[in-house]
Amino acid sequence: AGKIDTLVGTQMLAKGHDFPNVTLVGVVSVDAGLALPDFRAAERMFQLITQVAGRAGRGDRPGRVLIQTYHPYHYALRHACAQDYEAFYDEELRYRQNHSYPPFVALASLLVHGPDLGRVRSYSLELRKQLDAVNQERKCRVLGPAPAPLSRLKGEHRFQLLIKSRSRKQLREIADAALKAVADGGMNLRTVNLEIDPVSIM
Repeated sequence: AGKIDTLVGTQMLAKGHDFPNVTLVGVVSVDAGLALPDFRAAERMFQLITQVAGRAGRGDRPGRVLIQTYHPYHYALRHACAQDYEAFYDEELRYRQNHSYPPFVALASLLVHGPDLGRVRSYSLELRKQLDAVNQERKCRVLGPAPAPLSRLKGEHRFQLLIKSRSRKQLREIADAALKAVADGGMNLRTVNLEIDPVSIM
């Protein structure tokens, strides 16, 4: 009915909804999304800004988008504002290649979780020990354990290990061998989530 002229919400507002007569969109604290400990953070922020910019000026009246940031020269923001997908793609690929992230390597996430912090930590350390034991030829790179970015969720503590390899087959073999070793040592594998090529490492 047009009685409300201001709409405040989360990222859900950007996800394909058609709000008529929107002429101004403000993105608040975009840096929080860029600072997430996930190698896809810049990609997600580029995608979000592209989507939310599409909410403004969909009718006859032109639209404007304002972005609040401490880092206006970040490549994801620069290219999103310019709507230059190819430039973002090129720069993002260089970043991922320099830091050995997909698509240049295969990635696995091992998430150890449970209600007892001490047990979760000790299980994580034992899992790292077994990963090192089966990875003596250094075919894979193992990172962690460390508290997961969301270190506590639904009453459970969470520790994470990451495995990188240029061979998905070698990565899988090392992960499976380490999990078998910890299971043989008495660890309950229901406390470990293994994800190959995770969509998110949060």
